Amino acid sequence: MNYRERLKDKKRIVIKIGSSSLTHSETGRLNLRKLEVLARELSDLRNQGKDVILVSSGAIATGVAALGMHEKPTELKGKQACAAVGQARLMMIYQKLFSEYNQLSAQILMTKNTMVNNVNRKNAQNTFDELLSLGVIPIVNENDSISTYELQNLEKFGDNDTLSAMVAALVRADLLILLSDIDGLFTDDPNTNPDAKFIDVVENLDDNLLNMGKGTSGSKVGTGGMATKLTAAQIASAAGVDMVIANGADFHIIHKITEGRRYGTLFVSQSKEEVYLIDIIDRLL
Repeated sequence: MNYRERLKDKKRIVIKIGSSSLTHSETGRLNLRKLEVLARELSDLRNQGKDVILVSSGAIATGVAALGMHEKPTELKGKQACAAVGQARLMMIYQKLFSEYNQLSAQILMTKNTMVNNVNRKNAQNTFDELLSLGVIPIVNENDSISTYELQNLEKFGDNDTLSAMVAALVRADLLILLSDIDGLFTDDPNTNPDAKFIDVVENLDDNLLNMGKGTSGSKVGTGGMATKLTAAQIASAAGVDMVIANGADFHIIHKITEGRRYGTLFVSQSKEEVYLIDIIDRLL
């Protein structure tokens, strides 16, 4: 079966962008040219009749730059202050860019409690469904300005990797695309092992592949390593969502992936499990 070919028919797509893909590595400030390309790519997916959800990191990094700081604060209150400033600025830029392509965007801030609490989870699902039915592009992030759990457990939950997979499961998405500073899954860390081989398609995410996740990131900005991306792949696969891990250096890669071209590592989903979402939340939290 040509798994890549069927990516052309995906109707509801969640795209996660890591902080390192949104900012200039030298300064930590937003890369506006890349953001313009991102807005155009997602708007074009909408013009094709597809539902699009963006899970965007970058609030804290944006706040750090806006406040003139040289590096991310180490104290929780400093991170929360940066997130509060940065999230507002990030959304303002997104809305301005999407409006140039006649697209509406909406902000959805989530905490782990949004997923754990049955009522909150259902309300979030209804909100997503209504926004998508109205043709709006929801932009999701963890609510870092009030949530301490996420900020204190970045190594475990990653740079929105797990959140994006949970959102994909929640909205019954067809495809999840994780864009970060890596090309995909390798047999070993390509930064340290020149003989590491690239893995094009994963049909079965077994323990051997899961052990390849080192939990590290080559980025000074992002917090999610390969381990969190493989956790996201587990979530997506069990929820019936195909997932692609690819390099976000050039956001034009989005249309290339959705056209079925061979970019990134494709994780083929398994059959959908109805009780899966609650089970995975209990296991992770």
